[in-house]
Amino acid sequence: MNLEGKKAVITGGNSGIGFATAARLKERGAEVIITGRSEDRINSAANELGVKGVIADVSSVEAIDSLVSQVQETFEKIDILFVNAGIFAPGEVGNILEPEFDKQMGINFKGAVFTIEKFLPLMNEGGSIISLSSVNANAGMSNTSIYSASKAALNAYTRVAATELAGRKIRVNSVNPGPVSTPIFSKTGMPEEQLNSFAEAMQERVPLKRFGEPGDIANLIAFLVSDEASFITGAEYNIDGGININPLVG
Repeated sequence: MNLEGKKAVITGGNSGIGFATAARLKERGAEVIITGRSEDRINSAANELGVKGVIADVSSVEAIDSLVSQVQETFEKIDILFVNAGIFAPGEVGNILEPEFDKQMGINFKGAVFTIEKFLPLMNEGGSIISLSSVNANAGMSNTSIYSASKAALNAYTRVAATELAGRKIRVNSVNPGPVSTPIFSKTGMPEEQLNSFAEAMQERVPLKRFGEPGDIANLIAFLVSDEASFITGAEYNIDGGININPLVG
């Protein structure tokens, strides 16, 4: 999985899966740019990783345009695009508010789509695009209706993109993590006691009896963007400790 000479962009790269993936791709020889909304966090992460960081809010198409311009100035062309930026906000059916809907769909789906759309002119032939989705795209977990819908929509777009970009030898795949130890849940504003209760209940449902780690997901992504995965496109990879095939375990 040698990535020497490859140039990669990772959105939402200042923490969690994005940060771990940036570290893994750099270890394998890729040059990496990470993006994020918080200047302090992206600068801190970029310094720690030894990569370039760019401030960008993917909910804004104008911000994505600016990001693409900055990446083009640095790399000219890219080989790897990891569309990782996303948010989670719980909401019960019957109590969905329009601002919450717009925010999740704006980042998780619209932001992801236009990140890919805007970066396509920079993608080298034979490049690789990875969309970070979720096992929730195919599940009916309570309080996740809009989050799940945003990820299901992203997976549908990814499948079509794989078909249409095959002529350029650009491979497009989705990765669907199960529960992973990242800051995404702590950013929801849920009380710590509720978060801990949720985590314990979820862990019991995972056949492997643990949450995934960001590095677990990064290892899969490093494989999928490498030449060893050159015959893989339009695929969805569940990486979830078995929760998808054993939803009633616990």
